[in-house]
Amino acid sequence: MTIAPRQTTLANGLRVMAVEMPHLHSAEIAVYIRVGGRHDSREKAGLAHFLEHMLFRGTAEHPSNLELEAAFEAIGGCINAATDAETTCYYTRVHPDHVAEGMRLLSAMLLTPTFNGIEIEKKIITEEALEDINEQGEEINPDNLASHLLWPGHPLGMPTLGYLDTIAAFTVEDLRDHMARHYVPTNAVVVAAGRVDADAVFAASLRAFGGWHGPTAPGQAPAPNGQATVQSLYVKDADSQVDLQISFRGFSRFDPRLVPARLIRRVLTGGGCSRLHLNLRERLGIVYSVDAQLASYDDTGCFSIDLSTAPENLPTAVAEVLREVRRLACEPVEDDELGRVKQGYFFDLDYCRDSTFDMQVRYGWGELMGIVKSIEEDQADAAAVDARRMQDVARELFAPQRLKLVAVGPVKAATKKAVAALLAHYENDFK
Repeated sequence: MTIAPRQTTLANGLRVMAVEMPHLHSAEIAVYIRVGGRHDSREKAGLAHFLEHMLFRGTAEHPSNLELEAAFEAIGGCINAATDAETTCYYTRVHPDHVAEGMRLLSAMLLTPTFNGIEIEKKIITEEALEDINEQGEEINPDNLASHLLWPGHPLGMPTLGYLDTIAAFTVEDLRDHMARHYVPTNAVVVAAGRVDADAVFAASLRAFGGWHGPTAPGQAPAPNGQATVQSLYVKDADSQVDLQISFRGFSRFDPRLVPARLIRRVLTGGGCSRLHLNLRERLGIVYSVDAQLASYDDTGCFSIDLSTAPENLPTAVAEVLREVRRLACEPVEDDELGRVKQGYFFDLDYCRDSTFDMQVRYGWGELMGIVKSIEEDQADAAAVDARRMQDVARELFAPQRLKLVAVGPVKAATKKAVAALLAHYENDFK
């Protein structure tokens, strides 16, 4: 069954997407705002994320977080939100009979927040931020550390949560200023997916958001992409294992190389038959799990491989990861392996047809970022990728000048020396 959205744009510039899935028994609604961590300055690092939390603290109609939560629960919902580098999203599942009320409650969060309890929220976010800091006050989150290496001096290199000093300094005026600049209808998308009627969704959106107005949102600073050498960073932490991340500067969300990169990720860590799982876990027994993530932004991206292992196993783990990524760059993937990986990807895309959440992300977030694609289009793009194309993309993606290594844990000098030799060998012999 083909699932396709219907779309309208309100007079204020707000885009509204409706994804009719009449075979389901639930609905998902969301509001996406095109603002995230990369829009924060160093002085206000974490503001986008902090504002997201503060909008849960009540509206003019429901002035406490408890009353607001209860209002969503009364229509079968559970309000949630997320902030990443470039977007903020407020979303909830609701009963299909109450989509209009869900939209009204979401609009109230955005248009009539009370900003009560800012000092309590500072304590909560501080506790969240402390999870990424050791006893010496050093950052120990490998994602944050790798981002700092990949995009030094740029907001993409800062933690989305911000820093302890910036969190402590936020004011209500900061929140209102951030909303006035970024929370404007031309910078947002409203989406409803599930057992919904598109015309009813459009009418409900007009009632809920028609009075929303604001100026054009500001732009963003381009990301630096000039690093030309392998870099490594070690942070000592009192743990029995080392958290390792090997990252490669990747591709923007508009780059056609992103499709082969998705398949490359699955070759490396796409399940029990993936190469790194078989080598690191089943053959060597030095990890419990290994995963790869693919992040893409307007103008840059990142391909990262994450694992944890005992300190003495770190050189072996690094050697295996580097061997496999170099193998992808030097040898075409065999037909049977590529066929299996593609088929798994096609199945996962089909499973999305049963998920209201996946559909609202595909068409809501996709519309916001200018990359709306149907499931059928994604399937066709992947089907067109052959082994030679994957090898060519792997050769670009895994080039040494793109590589950043981060290790957090009790790493001894001799281990660092062994890893440095592996990185030097990779840099010198990569062809």
